[in-house]
Amino acid sequence: MNAPVNLEQLLPLADHRHLDHLEEEAIFILREVAAAFERPALLFSGGKDSCVVLRLAEKAFKQRVSGNEFKGKLPFPLVHVDTGHNFPEVIEFRDRRVAEMDERLVVGHLEDSIKKGTIRLAHPLESRNGHQTVTLLETIEEHRFDVLIGGARRDEEKARAKERIFSHRDSFGQWQPKEQRPELWNLFNTRIRPGEHFRAFPISNWTELDVWLYIARENIPLPSLYFAHDRQVIRRKGLLVPLTDVTPPEAGETVETAQVRFRTVGDMTCTCPVESPAASAADIVAETLTVTVSERGATRMDDRTSDASMERRKKEGYF
Repeated sequence: MNAPVNLEQLLPLADHRHLDHLEEEAIFILREVAAAFERPALLFSGGKDSCVVLRLAEKAFKQRVSGNEFKGKLPFPLVHVDTGHNFPEVIEFRDRRVAEMDERLVVGHLEDSIKKGTIRLAHPLESRNGHQTVTLLETIEEHRFDVLIGGARRDEEKARAKERIFSHRDSFGQWQPKEQRPELWNLFNTRIRPGEHFRAFPISNWTELDVWLYIARENIPLPSLYFAHDRQVIRRKGLLVPLTDVTPPEAGETVETAQVRFRTVGDMTCTCPVESPAASAADIVAETLTVTVSERGATRMDDRTSDASMERRKKEGYF
């Protein structure tokens, strides 16, 4: 009566019609971006959402040879802002994936912004997550990108729930919530003045569960830290802080080893794992069905400073 369910057998039998709809919508948006803008680029950090958008871009612009093999080139480069505090596993995966696809990768280094004096840190171990905005805008200006395709989703955070699929940014790279353009059905206003640009979010209408269902269905490769592994952590303010060179233990704290996985990845100084035995995409699908806290709420220290922290950063030009 209560026999255990083998999710690996159940997932292929699940109704994926809503995924087909979401995929079709995302591919339409990607093709609209390529048609409407002169210098688009795709933000690729190696995180799960950007890996999903990358697969959708392959489907939109390449010819499928067999399985997960595609032939052709994307009509835009990939872009990543490297804080210098990224997890090594993610950077290794990013470079390997780009090499496998033979695509062009543009990397904006936060260290270069520090050397130029456009970013000043209060102390060496300060979180660099919020400072990415400066390097991102400098990269956009240097390469004259007029639209950046991102993997943000509305279910991630309150500020992102306010944002349109085509998000206009002014000449300062800033987002104005009260001046967003209406999006009627699938009609998008993509007109910009010199110096302005857009952010486009093809998977804006997806949820975390949709992302993992799609990863499982498409067998999309991801960095290893998304799956269960043993890691040294510190319990701090209700979160598991990973032990790294930039997140050392504070006085009186104890380092322990726990079985964890990351729901989202980013700057090591503010991204935390969760305890989990989930070792496959199917396991994570089952786990995601039971969670009650958003992935950013459960894992990002910088989003806990205030309810408006993300909206403030987005107004300044954040992803």
